[in-house]
Amino acid sequence: MSDHWYSNHSQVYWTCKALVEGRTINHMDEIGEVRGWRLGAIVHRLRRKYHWPIETEYRGPERIAHYWLPSRIEWQALSFPRSAIGVRDALKTATEAQRGGADG
Repeated sequence: MSDHWYSNHSQVYWTCKALVEGRTINHMDEIGEVRGWRLGAIVHRLRRKYHWPIETEYRGPERIAHYWLPSRIEWQALSFPRSAIGVRDALKTATEAQRGGADG
């Protein structure tokens, strides 16, 4: 796959961030929040290349796909695409700050 997949920081970053935060997302969320499209392709790539255990449920008469990560998943165990490394770094910083705050 070409580097073009990595070029739209907002869509891939948003998808990873939303899933890691425990959100259930769908295509309409992506359109509304980042004016993105092809959420299914991003989810497919996260599953196949990065081995994210994303779950899917098709809802409503339109059978709109809703995606989420199981609650048992630890973000530290996930591999992140290059365009979403910032999500991992932000989570790491926040976790370290919480640990520091708990110690003090």
